[in-house]
Amino acid sequence: MTGRSLAYLTDVSVERVKGVGPKLGGKLSDAGIGSVTDLLMHAPRRYIDRSLVTAIADAPVGREVTIVGSVTKTTSRRVRRGLVIVETVVTDGESFLFVTFFNQGWRERQLQPGVEVAVSGKAERFRGRLQMKSPAMDVLSKGEHRKTGRIVPVYPTVAGIASWRLEEMIANALRRARLVETDAGLVEEPIADPLPEDLLDRLDLVDRDAALGGLHAPASPEEAEAARQRLVFDELFRLEVALALRKRRQIDEAEGIAHEIGTGLVEAFLEGLPFEPTGAQRRAIDDVRRDMAVPHPMHRLLQGDVGSGKTVVAMAALLVGVQGGYQGAVMAPTEVLAEQHFLNLEPLAAIHGVRMALLTGSSKDRAEALSGVADGTIDIVVGTHALIQEGVHFHRLGIAVVDEQHRFGVHQRVQLREKAGDLQPDLLIMTATPIPRTLSMTLYGDLDVSVLDEMPAERPEVRTVAVAPGDVERVYDTIREQAALGRLAYVVCPLVEDSDKLEAASATAEHVRLSKEFPDLEVGLLHGQMRPDDKRSVMARFRDREIQVLVCTTVIEVGIDVKDSTVMVIEDADRFGLSQLHQLRGRLSRGVGPNWCFLVADPQTDDGRQRIAAMVDSDDGFRLAEVDLEIRGQGTVFGDRQAGAADLRLADLLRDLDTLVTARREAFALVADDPRLDRHAELAAEIRSLLGDDIAWLFIS
Repeated sequence: MTGRSLAYLTDVSVERVKGVGPKLGGKLSDAGIGSVTDLLMHAPRRYIDRSLVTAIADAPVGREVTIVGSVTKTTSRRVRRGLVIVETVVTDGESFLFVTFFNQGWRERQLQPGVEVAVSGKAERFRGRLQMKSPAMDVLSKGEHRKTGRIVPVYPTVAGIASWRLEEMIANALRRARLVETDAGLVEEPIADPLPEDLLDRLDLVDRDAALGGLHAPASPEEAEAARQRLVFDELFRLEVALALRKRRQIDEAEGIAHEIGTGLVEAFLEGLPFEPTGAQRRAIDDVRRDMAVPHPMHRLLQGDVGSGKTVVAMAALLVGVQGGYQGAVMAPTEVLAEQHFLNLEPLAAIHGVRMALLTGSSKDRAEALSGVADGTIDIVVGTHALIQEGVHFHRLGIAVVDEQHRFGVHQRVQLREKAGDLQPDLLIMTATPIPRTLSMTLYGDLDVSVLDEMPAERPEVRTVAVAPGDVERVYDTIREQAALGRLAYVVCPLVEDSDKLEAASATAEHVRLSKEFPDLEVGLLHGQMRPDDKRSVMARFRDREIQVLVCTTVIEVGIDVKDSTVMVIEDADRFGLSQLHQLRGRLSRGVGPNWCFLVADPQTDDGRQRIAAMVDSDDGFRLAEVDLEIRGQGTVFGDRQAGAADLRLADLLRDLDTLVTARREAFALVADDPRLDRHAELAAEIRSLLGDDIAWLFIS
């Protein structure tokens, strides 16, 4: 017999833990800790080994040390210009440490006499006293809870609940999770482990009970690390099993369309292009044609940097379907991008007798497009979310392309495929956001991947320059010089309108200012709050060079293709993410050269300075994606917009890459051996409960 499983504990409210109750339970739930499992997985951010802390009397001056002691006295005083100084005296029973905090008045309430704390910082001597100024400080316990001679976990504060209170709650939860009701009463049993013993032995992993115990109450640093390794593996293994199940279902269960792969439309299309496709494009097209020839639905991710030519591959895929009598659909995240895809593809399609339509929320010919899609007179339809709304009926949908897939949720992609009725259309997912291998393995491990790792030879270089706000005149001179040659410029702002809360350039204010700066040029304005017709009109005038300078927000971030644009100015560039900056820069180098991207910024943070420096140093989107991951951390890997799973709580995709690779190998091997998880019911239940209801559709029913 074993104790409770995490799947079971996911359904037990945190309010039922001793010491929590409804009031604290509500606070915890609001902070994302709603169940006993959530509480058990709330990991310490660090540990303090009492055997290694420094005695106050032995603290070396000028070096970083950690001291554990109890507060004897705390006072505060207000000095010039409202500055509040809080002074605390800490003792380890032998000596005293004087700690000073500036403008942290709340410390006086926190640091009451008897409270035990861990103080980390640089020790100094002043007038014979050992002191620290503004150190890191963690409250370990109240005086009556003082514990000695052990490793103390320090938890991230949640809803204002101190680390020591969280430690008590977690200990109570762990104790209760191990109790099982038997005929003889409550018996303590280890927490259930869903993984096979042979897998644990092969990978030298501790069992689940030991891992949870070692995470929250380790006897040694080695025990804490072994616990973390096991629980990191669990997180990554669950995700990879879910992906393996999805891939298995796609291959074994779904009957797709075996398209006829001839040399007709596709070859005619490629031969008619005004340029020679790259080797990477041809390899990707071969991948797509090979997938579409078999009677299983294609699930392929086409990953390529901005400007690498994904649209050519997508059009080839659509034409494979059309030449066999099927329809194609392209779903884009914005009306601006959908319209641009239509404008770029429709002339190429028309040459070969392929009929296309545009379907967005504001399409003027909506009724005609709907009718053509339903009766089959339209071969390819390009649209937005409007494609998955009620009233859209396909005659014979055989291939669906989803562009900039990260802007859509899994269910939206499923809805598009469901529009095909009984057919199982092929699916090509495209992204111009380079994804590091670590994230790609986790997010898209169920997809086959084609990577466009070559850029068209004729694509001009973009010179990226960091510019201080006070040095923008040379930027404006470049805009004037380029305008005189018939070239166009973007000026990108982080805000639509001025904000009292943020000191950042707004598009509306910048439009007014630059209209005065460039009296001889037409300065346009484009942002997401404009009506669709107005946005469409502005973009048309910009393409036709009636507008020479376009002041805009990130509405132009994805997919905009204006061949005469050669200058981009990004105001307050340090406020943008690295991936976003790279996407914006990708709007250049579409036709003529040379091109300039000016990053106007005065970054005040290390992260901001790193992003600007990375942009100047590299135009490789995959390299920038790795840097971005290093700067930002992994954030949400699966979220509501992807697959309904929670954030990774312990795993770090950079640090734990080797574990990710191992988890993927083991997960796919397990699913290959037990495709329905019939022999791993506990694991199946855990994946469903921990990854959420939205992921249940991954399982083979």
